Amino acid sequence: MEDFAIKLTDRPGELARVATALSRYGVNIKAVAGIAIDGQVLVRILTDNAEAARSALTAGGIEFEGQEILTQLLENRAGELASVCTRLEGARVNLRAIYLTGIVDNLVELALVVDDAAKAKQVLD
Repeated sequence: MEDFAIKLTDRPGELARVATALSRYGVNIKAVAGIAIDGQVLVRILTDNAEAARSALTAGGIEFEGQEILTQLLENRAGELASVCTRLEGARVNLRAIYLTGIVDNLVELALVVDDAAKAKQVLD
């Protein structure tokens, strides 16, 4: 799975433009997060088809950065996220984005975007 980071202008219709471009290629959005700061918006999207998403965004003239994500399945209890973050910190891996992608029973699935995926995999496995 791949994370798509997209910088937009903070004005009506910008996210609609992205969503429309993805829908034209049959891409389903699995997770989305966004924040507006000082007139700029950073939207991060996970899709069901990274290759089609790349094509859709490129065809729509939408600039993006794509990056591999790691998934972690954690127990839904206090301290689990702290443990993951502490292990990444110990390995000097920077966490760039995090998504909650699912909750089933007592398990939580997270998607992590990090600056060093290979090192993060070693630390988290």
